[in-house]
Amino acid sequence: MSLEESSTTLKMSVALKASQLKSDVHPDWCPGCGDFGIVNAVQQSLAGLQLAPWETMFFTGVGCSGKSSHYINSYGCHTLHGRVLPYALGAKLANPKLTVIAAGGDGDGLGIGMCHFVHAGRRNIDITYVIYNNEVYGLTKGQASPTLAFKSQPKSLPLPNINQPVNPLAMAIASGYTFVARSYAYDAKHLAATLQAAISHKGMALVDVLQPCPTYNDIHTKEFYSTPVQTTTGELPRTYKLDEAGYDGKVKDPSDIETFEAMRQQAIQRAYLREDRIALGVFWQVELPTYSDLLQDNIPMLKEYTPINLPYYDAATMKPTTDLTESLEEFVV
Repeated sequence: MSLEESSTTLKMSVALKASQLKSDVHPDWCPGCGDFGIVNAVQQSLAGLQLAPWETMFFTGVGCSGKSSHYINSYGCHTLHGRVLPYALGAKLANPKLTVIAAGGDGDGLGIGMCHFVHAGRRNIDITYVIYNNEVYGLTKGQASPTLAFKSQPKSLPLPNINQPVNPLAMAIASGYTFVARSYAYDAKHLAATLQAAISHKGMALVDVLQPCPTYNDIHTKEFYSTPVQTTTGELPRTYKLDEAGYDGKVKDPSDIETFEAMRQQAIQRAYLREDRIALGVFWQVELPTYSDLLQDNIPMLKEYTPINLPYYDAATMKPTTDLTESLEEFVV
């Protein structure tokens, strides 16, 4: 990749290819793992959007999915178990010019990380969160994750699961995420397009990616997802696209509160719909002010400076730009 330097930033002088986003580190996931498809789709989506690697930061948590940040040739950060969102949100707030993507497994994000998952939605910070959803804790011998269905028993469990599952789509919609979608790790075209849409969306975006775990989950395997389903009209593919079925989850006018709430209820109901076939696509999308937008309203200087570059003193006079005298007087006894 050849580069040319401008006065402020580096710019690509040729089109970025997905192959250039592959790092030199060789993935060591189990053969057949859906993680391969997700990382490839991330690389395809970044290349499709022509996002410069030095202006992109990819955060991961702990688990099999946590290794993803090592395999993508951009800035990356391998964080703590369940804490990927605080790291990613902090980076975006500090430098809103960054394209920030966070990724983690269903256990990482919906188990130990559930509190962060909910509050990230409330704030609507402009990042994309990708959940690798295989229903088990793949790194620690296949225990049931929060998304495993009630009474389900993959081969890694000695007894059926007795916990009710978390629905990540419904939880995200209820928490305030402004883009909520589902895709499948081995539907490369759909996954890359969905990730591009999520990254391009201005606001907190969730992409729940269904993926096989060939080592511990022998129920929802690659063969399961590729096996046709018998319907009243004959055999149909296991997965189908929401837009092709006539569903549109995008709110056209957020100021129309009645329609807004009706569509939100519709999206949650669709997320909970039980059917033999599996819906892929965007369940919910709405354009609302982001956290950074609202911060700029409260702190006008943020319209000119990023938080990491805020001037704390006047360079000419060497005096602080903030006068704390009135506040300090409250502490005088």
